[in-house]
Amino acid sequence: MAEVSTHPRARRRVVVVGGGLSGLVAAHDLADRCEVTVLEASDRLGGVLRRTEVGGLTVDLGAESMLARRPEGTTLARELGLPLVHPATTTASVATATGLSPLPAGTVMGVPRSAESVRGLLDAEALERVRTEPERPAAPLEHDVSVADYVADRVGPAVVDRLVEPLLGGVYAGHARRLSLRATVPALWEHARRGGSLLTGLGPAPTTDTTPAAPVAPVFAGIDGGMARLPTALAEHLRERGADVRTGTPVRDLTRTITGWRVRTLQGALEADAVVLAVPAPTAARLLGTAVPAAAAELAAVETASMVITALAVPAADLDGLTGSGVLVPPVVGAGRGLRAKALTLSGRKWGWVGAQSEDLAVLRVSLGRARETEALQAEDADVVRWAAQDASALLGRALHPVDHAVVRWADGLPQYAVGHVDRVARLRAAVAAAGDLAVCGSVLDGVGVPACIGAARAAAAQVA
Repeated sequence: MAEVSTHPRARRRVVVVGGGLSGLVAAHDLADRCEVTVLEASDRLGGVLRRTEVGGLTVDLGAESMLARRPEGTTLARELGLPLVHPATTTASVATATGLSPLPAGTVMGVPRSAESVRGLLDAEALERVRTEPERPAAPLEHDVSVADYVADRVGPAVVDRLVEPLLGGVYAGHARRLSLRATVPALWEHARRGGSLLTGLGPAPTTDTTPAAPVAPVFAGIDGGMARLPTALAEHLRERGADVRTGTPVRDLTRTITGWRVRTLQGALEADAVVLAVPAPTAARLLGTAVPAAAAELAAVETASMVITALAVPAADLDGLTGSGVLVPPVVGAGRGLRAKALTLSGRKWGWVGAQSEDLAVLRVSLGRARETEALQAEDADVVRWAAQDASALLGRALHPVDHAVVRWADGLPQYAVGHVDRVARLRAAVAAAGDLAVCGSVLDGVGVPACIGAARAAAAQVA
């Protein structure tokens, strides 16, 4: 009878390529079961979760919040002992040709629930198009289309140009005419699949009744001190559990071996039983080009958008009298007014933890750049800061006097979910699964928000564990 070994089996070795939120979450889920190494090409962890100081004040210069109604992000923050906060105000403005108008409450990615809610933003003809939408027949939508195609067909192109574009651009830095309805606004896609009136399907507009009612759960949440605390806490937990977390270690290529994978870096090669790729689509496509060409082809076809965020520290008096969280700029309005900014955030008005840092200074975040726009990405910092200050002054209708600034560029930071993206992701996942001992995660898959990235990372970890 053969002797049965009583020696414990060596732990599975997993290399996670990418030290952004997705990679760190995947590593976090694997660390108790596997020998984990995280390889980050840049000199810092966190990906698009990043904070910095401007004028002595700390502020997020990447994603600043997460959907609170999806549990992945808030649950992870609580697990790590990070205090959750919610926006101090949810009101905002949208730029028009002549000034600012309140952003209507209760829209679904800019689609209003009634004509009355957008009175003042649209002309009489466009308002009538919205008002009569329930009267027009709508067959069920069988195939994915662009957001603009569906919304314009139901409530008119003015709603797309004035409301959908700035909101969608704020999330994806893209354009409604090139983004998938199914992938980017699944709530509208579900209505479209059923057919019938869009406005009726969305339900009644928010009431103005002031009668006390049950508290409404906040839509968004942040972390006291900044969302960038999330990857910092993850990295600390990983190191405490023995994971090897390396920065400044770009991966050159991946090679399939008899027992797993060989990961080559500039510093040498690592042997792994499994690999998780948590990098932007262009990088993932390059790394998989030889080993899994079918997956590489799907990733290479995903367009990405780049953007620039500028934080301006200004005297608090410059913002006296202003309310709300910020301003969204529709592309059609920006072009007409000569503005480069797509949005600005009054950070201290929106987040109590930012405003509490100083009584004398305030911080504005100004975002520039959409898909297929490279001017701000390639410009010198001095030009970007000048454009940001000029646009913010024009939008707020007052002269601003910045005393300090910070600039961050997010090259290829946001994947563009083209029509058919959901099917592309299914093909990608099938090709990766067929390769064995390999998984992908990140914003290229199921959503660019923090909860979606956490969900994809946890699925990837489970796949290779």
